[in-house]
Amino acid sequence: MKSHYDGVVSKPLPRLRMDLDFMPSPVEDRPGLLIRDPFHYSDVTLIVPPPLVPVLSMFDGEQTDDEMCRVLLDMTGDVRVGELQRHLLDSLDQAGFLEGDRFDEIRAATEQAFAEAPVREPAHANGGYPGDRDELAAWMSENMLGAAASVAAHSNGLLGIAAPHVSPDGGWDSYRSAYKALTPDLAEKTFVVLGTSHYGQPETFGLTRKQFVTPFGTAQTQLDLVDRLAAKATLAVRMEDYCHAIEHSIEFQIVFLQSIYGPDVKILPILCGPFAHSLYLGGKPEDDDGVREFFDALGEMQSREGDRLRWVLGVDMAHIGRRYGDELSAEAHTGEMLAVAARDKERIEQLTLGDARGFWDRVQPEHDDLKWCGSAPFYTFLNVVPQARGRLRHYEQWNIDQESVVSFGAIEFHAGT
Repeated sequence: MKSHYDGVVSKPLPRLRMDLDFMPSPVEDRPGLLIRDPFHYSDVTLIVPPPLVPVLSMFDGEQTDDEMCRVLLDMTGDVRVGELQRHLLDSLDQAGFLEGDRFDEIRAATEQAFAEAPVREPAHANGGYPGDRDELAAWMSENMLGAAASVAAHSNGLLGIAAPHVSPDGGWDSYRSAYKALTPDLAEKTFVVLGTSHYGQPETFGLTRKQFVTPFGTAQTQLDLVDRLAAKATLAVRMEDYCHAIEHSIEFQIVFLQSIYGPDVKILPILCGPFAHSLYLGGKPEDDDGVREFFDALGEMQSREGDRLRWVLGVDMAHIGRRYGDELSAEAHTGEMLAVAARDKERIEQLTLGDARGFWDRVQPEHDDLKWCGSAPFYTFLNVVPQARGRLRHYEQWNIDQESVVSFGAIEFHAGT
């Protein structure tokens, strides 16, 4: 089939990547739809003008460039629409926003660069927290309000804590409450940090051998533990998982741990992908062979290492409102969010009881309509540390924008009977 506009054979348009961020442009004199890559494969940000926004739906791998030309001609009345089409197509392709060879090259190069990097560099300094060491120390001191000095001298059987991974500026009360539970006598422990993998594949666990760098210095990833997990749980482990390069759920916890125990605190960072199979097909997460194998390997490590380990969960809870695909406009601690708080606390009660099955029975219905992004780290922890019993230290909700709310809190876990 020949195009009426440029004489070439019409062909399907490439697919627009569905894992991009789309949001209204925040630039006052440039309205439209802002597109950016949350995976940081591309550092380009595009703003598509309002008249062209509906055209983006044509990038579905099925509609053709000839059909797009016809649509643009109907919209503009200008027979020179071929130039406009090529500009839009080239802009999206060069940015790495379209599926195809260009994106495959960008992704492969970016993931290889991370795999070959000697350390994991900070991704959220000068964004989620100050990037200067002295400024960061002052910021932590001011917002923690002497938390470290107010805690007890000894942990008294503390197994670990759950803290948020929301921006600290939105969750200081919960961060402060969670990290007050960590005591000076834990300085030589290895902290197993279970973080939500917002970008990882379902039923996978992301590991890395890289040391984590922040403005405070370099946290020490315990390579012996990483290597044992990688060797014993081959089905579900993704080694040198690129998601570590961009994920904030662990990075924020490292900064807090370093502020208490110094830059060279010992860590075992693990990203937990969602348990989507169980949420959508039924059954338990460990019905998946890879998940069960990883639980067994991590549980064996917990039994073998014993008192050497402590646990930090970087987890948020419910995500409600327009930003997360809901029709309602959510406001923290009012209206519909009161019912959300009650349901959150039903789940939290199961966490404090150490009841993994009871917790999952409350997450699974309606494919987790509360959208607890921390459900996989929580469930993993309950399975590999079955003796854990918890206490809720703090719960809160925060409007991440005017129409959307995230809930989170602080929980401490001790050995129970």
